[in-house]
Amino acid sequence: MKLTWKDHEEIAWALIDKFPDQDPLKLSFPKLHKMVCELAEFGDKPESSNEKVLENIQMSWYSERN
Repeated sequence: MKLTWKDHEEIAWALIDKFPDQDPLKLSFPKLHKMVCELAEFGDKPESSNEKVLENIQMSWYSERN
């Protein structure tokens, strides 16, 4: 099953696995969007995201990482 924009916690874990040394708070939303879309397990439409969705992913990533 592919991840969608609603799966912010699962996306955060996938990003942690792929980019373990990345500080999510230092990423711009366009860069974060690109990173999510490039995940092998991601399967949603790129244009379906918005700032709130990206912020949820960023905060989940930050929380799980710390």
